[in-house]
Amino acid sequence: MPAAEAAGIPVRPPEGGTMAVYILRRLLQVIPMLLLVTFVVFLLVHAAPYDVVDSITTPQMSDETVAAIRERYGLDQPMLVQYGLWLSHVVQGDLGYSLASRHSIAEELAVRIPNTIVLVAPAYLVALVLAVVLGLLAGSRRGKPVDKVIDGLAGIGIATPSFWFALLVIYVFGYVLRWFPIIGMHSVGKQGDPLDFLAHFVMPFLVLVVAFFPELARYVRSATISQLSQDYVLVQRGFGASGGQILSRHVSRNVMLPIITQLGLALPILVTGAIVTESIFGWPGVGPYFLTATRSLDYPVILAVLLLSAVLVIVGNLIADILYVLVDPRIRIGAGS
Repeated sequence: MPAAEAAGIPVRPPEGGTMAVYILRRLLQVIPMLLLVTFVVFLLVHAAPYDVVDSITTPQMSDETVAAIRERYGLDQPMLVQYGLWLSHVVQGDLGYSLASRHSIAEELAVRIPNTIVLVAPAYLVALVLAVVLGLLAGSRRGKPVDKVIDGLAGIGIATPSFWFALLVIYVFGYVLRWFPIIGMHSVGKQGDPLDFLAHFVMPFLVLVVAFFPELARYVRSATISQLSQDYVLVQRGFGASGGQILSRHVSRNVMLPIITQLGLALPILVTGAIVTESIFGWPGVGPYFLTATRSLDYPVILAVLLLSAVLVIVGNLIADILYVLVDPRIRIGAGS
């Protein structure tokens, strides 16, 4: 049985064409999806009973002053006109300016995205490695104590809110033991100190590993159990292969195929996968920036982050499809869809 079927991936690249044609088709399908996503978000933001002007004005301001601010920001225009103006700037590569701070959104994201990647990427990779090792172990010993322990831990991890666990980590390691600083990415005056960075890094890193690990472990465990039920496992046992040999030489390879594609699907996590954790720990990434914009309904910032996230989701899915073709020669890319 092909590993793609074992992974439960229902959509496969068509047969009979070239990789370039397939990628072009997928990219053309992205355009209406992005338009729909941004328009729906724009509609929801403007359906709110207040807007960004309400967050930057005071009750002492006269109605004329508020109206002048609204006109300066273009919020006096009909919603479709505002969306059209925003879209025309985005097409030209201009994400605009924050209505609240008047800072360039592109410049803010250029600073914050690397900070988020530095935190999220190592946490996701560590969680993935742990999930592969423990998921294979649990799946190969289904129903035994080690499986129940690993599956139980994964279940607890899925049921535990990340913000609650983050607060628990802060209380234990920050307040009680005082091992690590609680807020920020660097201490004041120590921006270039790697040890200071690591001290700030440990707690949010731990929270993200615990947040990413459970679902990945469950995924690997399920794939392992599915592979162990295939006919080729019975054949190998008939030839006298041990359980460890079957697991290491055959099952683990087929399980790793869908795991490799997870690297593509994880692409948006590198930017928007730690919004809550970053905000709790004051990490200067995309998370606090996005939440601040959401509280004030600063729609250019909201749309820019969600547009970036949507693009990464689509690109990540495309990369996952391509990776699957590269690692499994039984799947072929084609021109027909």
